[in-house]
Amino acid sequence: MPRIDVPEGQDPLMQLWGGTDTALTMPAAKFSDAVYNKTKLPLGEIEAARITIARINDCAICRTMRAEGGPDEQFYDDLLAGRRDGDALSTREALASEFAERFATDHLNMDDELWERLHEAFSDDELVELGLCVGSWLAFGRLNRVFDVDGACRIPAAHVGGRVSTGS
Repeated sequence: MPRIDVPEGQDPLMQLWGGTDTALTMPAAKFSDAVYNKTKLPLGEIEAARITIARINDCAICRTMRAEGGPDEQFYDDLLAGRRDGDALSTREALASEFAERFATDHLNMDDELWERLHEAFSDDELVELGLCVGSWLAFGRLNRVFDVDGACRIPAAHVGGRVSTGS
């Protein structure tokens, strides 16, 4: 049950992000849009990080969204189960997932060994971009969960960069 008042017939997620009277929701929505539509990182790497955060946040929206023309279902199944060691992920995808998990659950212990592996695979610009994407999903996914608006809601297609819900 949403933790904010939602008018009859209104989608709770849309009420949180567009129906509340705050000057912060529009800039936050624009940042979220930029994460999906402005990133230069390859789709598989973004999806690996996004699905990892969805698993950690237990976000119903992101757990069921899939990139059109993106990775196969085994890729998503492995990440949702917390597996990165199979054949479904490339080295960079597995690192993006590991970065996302450590960012969300153990950020103070992102040690030199991890950073060495990250720098072998990613440029500084790519790492900063990955961090901004992960930070967005972590914050906004938790916001949706805290306010209990992530159930059967839909995100407008313009804001998900070609991702669609599987309906699961």
